[in-house]
Amino acid sequence: MKRKRFTEEQIISILQAADAGRKPEELAREHGMAIGTFYAWKAKFGGMSVNDAQRLRKMEEQIRQLKSLVADQALDNQMLRSVIEKKS
Repeated sequence: MKRKRFTEEQIISILQAADAGRKPEELAREHGMAIGTFYAWKAKFGGMSVNDAQRLRKMEEQIRQLKSLVADQALDNQMLRSVIEKKS
């Protein structure tokens, strides 16, 4: 099954169409997505504007990078502690 990737603009427009009165099943069939995907999007992006969704994506990317930095620092600290313990 082909996997589609929707942009924030497309997701927000689909959710706005549902808020306007269209049935989620109809939207899922029209856009070729699962109904569960619609409800996952609604939980994540419900009530957001396009700018909010883009800002959320950027913040999630920054958090991922910061977590990577923290993990690297923790490994460095552990390595330095083991070196210090070996010397003493």
